[in-house]
Amino acid sequence: MSADPAVLSVAQMTEADRLTIAAGTAGSVLMENAGRAVAREIARRWSPRPVLVLCGPGNNGGDGFVTANVLAQSGWPVRIALACERDKLHGDAALHAARWRGGIETVTPSVIEGAAIVVDALFGSGLSRRLDAGLADVLTQIAQHGLPIVAVDVPSGVMGDTGESWGAAAARCTVTFARKKPGHLLLPGRDLCGDVVVADIGIPIGVLDSLNIDTWENDPAVWLKDLPRASASGNKYTRGHALLYGGYPTTGAARMAARGAARMGAGLTTIAVPCEALPVYAAALTSIMVQPLEEAGDFVRLLADTRYTALLIGPGAGVNDATRDKALAMLKTARAVLLDADAISVFKSRAAELRDSIVGPCVMTPHEGEFARLFDEKGDKLTRARAAARQIGAVVVLKGADTVVASPDGRAVINTNAPASLATAGSGDVLGGFILGLLAQGMAAFPAASAGVWMHGAAAAEFGPGLLAEDLPDLLPAVLRRLDSLRH
Repeated sequence: MSADPAVLSVAQMTEADRLTIAAGTAGSVLMENAGRAVAREIARRWSPRPVLVLCGPGNNGGDGFVTANVLAQSGWPVRIALACERDKLHGDAALHAARWRGGIETVTPSVIEGAAIVVDALFGSGLSRRLDAGLADVLTQIAQHGLPIVAVDVPSGVMGDTGESWGAAAARCTVTFARKKPGHLLLPGRDLCGDVVVADIGIPIGVLDSLNIDTWENDPAVWLKDLPRASASGNKYTRGHALLYGGYPTTGAARMAARGAARMGAGLTTIAVPCEALPVYAAALTSIMVQPLEEAGDFVRLLADTRYTALLIGPGAGVNDATRDKALAMLKTARAVLLDADAISVFKSRAAELRDSIVGPCVMTPHEGEFARLFDEKGDKLTRARAAARQIGAVVVLKGADTVVASPDGRAVINTNAPASLATAGSGDVLGGFILGLLAQGMAAFPAASAGVWMHGAAAAEFGPGLLAEDLPDLLPAVLRRLDSLRH
């Protein structure tokens, strides 16, 4: 569990620097601390060998000059190449450049000859344009030579707020400061950063606490305090009753979701199914109850039972009017509802109808295709998920290798623990079941969705290669045990 999984936007990091300097810490000291942190990480990973430090015209370049000075003073062979005229350096960067006693070369492809490690201190996370072709060519040459790159803040060309790449080369590791930024977590930035090391450069906790942080890397530290705990005096009814709609003839999706909800701790789990599907569901399930729907009004009558504490529809339901009607009936109860798969697609071009029908806690779990059917949001993944959640009035789980969970109030988490093995049919259905199980036990929508997504990734990591979606529910107890040990 991370000590502080808070994520800062580029603007928030700039403000943290400003407030720290205003409180009496010189900017040159922050730069010194940053450069020393980079040098320390290099020395931790490698023995002394030729280092080339590529410095840009701003503060990132100043960090690079500090790194070069520290390594050189420790006996490392260091060269610096500058991407601008030396007289273009200003402020703290110029101060630290003046302390460099070696030569300064020009950034060209030939400068990499003889280097064993490259420090990328060209541009930090605030870059707002594509890298110049010449600089991009140098980075390409470095990558082609297989030289390890240590990036300062972010690899040059990675956008700090979005993770987009505008010509970046992949780093072996990235040293950033105070807290991570979205670009360290969102793809493709996450892959380009390599190992991300967060260094303390002297920004006070009080300054960080003043920034109204609303984004976190998904981690138990964000939601563990809200995770339901079984009570010795409780019983199956006090642990909630999850109700799912099970489609036909596609039955596997809802069955996997139901097992996920039950494994997550819902005291009772029921699947409501069409009569013709009853033999399939009943034969495949044991502790999960199956409720046949014989007449047209049976589903609405079932929802009238207030003992059902959370509801799910979508997996295998079918993209048809009947699915939309059932989803609207669930939402009308004002109980916690999870809409997945087909129950999202049926509202294509009808987002306003869905928005107006959400009167209680609601979680939606679209993948990118389903998201595009309902929302017309543009931009990076974090921005799109946030805008959609605000628009629709529900927690939106925009799935993928870098799943984003966004709340209508602006809070968001970015998930980073999902292994590639989760890219298998049915894993999203199990995720819906995990979140449903938490909702059924009374967990609020945003922490329930965040926790479900994280545990989904952790369960997959337990298994490793060869994972099938139906394996996931049985891997969950080990994850829950580890989480429970963190609370003692």
